[in-house]
Amino acid sequence: MELANIKALTFDTGGTVLDWHTGFRVAYAELGAKYGVENDWGALANETRRRALGAMLNLGEYEPPSYNFDHSHRNAVNSVLDENGLAAATTEERRAIWWERAHNFKCWSDFPDTLPKLRSQFICASFTILSVRIIIDTARANGLTWDAVISCEAINKYKVLPEAYASAAKLLQLDPSEILMIACHNFDLDAAKAVGFNTAFVRRPDEWGSEGPPDPEPNPIHDLVVDDFPTLVSKLRMK
Repeated sequence: MELANIKALTFDTGGTVLDWHTGFRVAYAELGAKYGVENDWGALANETRRRALGAMLNLGEYEPPSYNFDHSHRNAVNSVLDENGLAAATTEERRAIWWERAHNFKCWSDFPDTLPKLRSQFICASFTILSVRIIIDTARANGLTWDAVISCEAINKYKVLPEAYASAAKLLQLDPSEILMIACHNFDLDAAKAVGFNTAFVRRPDEWGSEGPPDPEPNPIHDLVVDDFPTLVSKLRMK
């Protein structure tokens, strides 16, 4: 990777920037306490993520998508509640998890102060399978300023389809070789690399709580591997 050629950074946002696990875990625990139900709330948060994510990857491969990540969150939350002793939860209580909580996920603590530094030198875009509205709301909740929001919802082709990455580069009017894709997930970075992006793996060992992430070790093809965002700033030799 030639650092001098990098003009834009594109960020996976769910997981790499936002702590979805804590958000869902706390929301489930609060609802469980209200109904007198005990469970492994961290495990339910992770099951919600698995189901919601599984419904989104490669969406649009054969036909235009008929739903977005908010719909996927709703379906995942509803099924997890119904299967784990919380079927009595009201429509409003369910929405409080799949909408209000998801639209107010907190950032990992190392990111908010780092984003302005990165924006001083690079175009910084959220490139995500999350809905446009989730990115808007979480940016407002966390005081983030993105230069652009590139949601697969608007492209109608979802990661890890190559068309999603090619479309992101086209929207930025850059060659993929001029973009650094940043994520804590190999599946996302591997797909970006295949289209010509540079790639940076940021470790998020707590993304899935005590269960640990499904792919914690970066693949050797990635250009940068860092433990946190301040280290990424250092590696990019910021002016």
